[in-house]
Amino acid sequence: METPVRIEFNGIDATSRIRDTIKTNVDELESRFGRVTACHVTLKAPSGHHRTGGQYEVHVRLALPDGREVNIGRTPKADERYSDIDFAIADAFHRARRRLQDQVGEMQGKTKAHEELPLATVSRLEPIDGFGILETNDGREIYFHQNSVLNDSFSKLKVGTRVAFSEEAGEKGPQASTVRILGKHGMR
Repeated sequence: METPVRIEFNGIDATSRIRDTIKTNVDELESRFGRVTACHVTLKAPSGHHRTGGQYEVHVRLALPDGREVNIGRTPKADERYSDIDFAIADAFHRARRRLQDQVGEMQGKTKAHEELPLATVSRLEPIDGFGILETNDGREIYFHQNSVLNDSFSKLKVGTRVAFSEEAGEKGPQASTVRILGKHGMR
């Protein structure tokens, strides 16, 4: 690393244990990828704010060669695991590791070509049991669970809703690992 790791503590005691945890995570990133030129970590204590009440926020900014950056900053809503500082730090660095891996792959010309997701129509919904069935354009049926629907949008689904999905092999046949609503409620 070209510059020392910068750690900011907002409402948290700057303990050596937390500093060591962050240093260990940064060292692991450098040993795996070796192309980090600077790192800035900000830790913010729970504020009681309605969006993140009781949750630690951990922001990680990694500077890479050629002016590239990896920025990790969001704290998931209503996830009580983030009330544990160690979990919040580990999760932020886990997400940074994934994004850094993508950036390094891109820098080395190893990026994946993103294929368009297949489209389907919701043909059956079981809201009480939290699942549904998609019918693909070629007539196949694909199972999906409510947790597979992006943006917590399962409740917005109706029979006939058009979706894009990612398919994987399930225990009882094909299933959708990700379902994204098309149009007004979905992200394009």
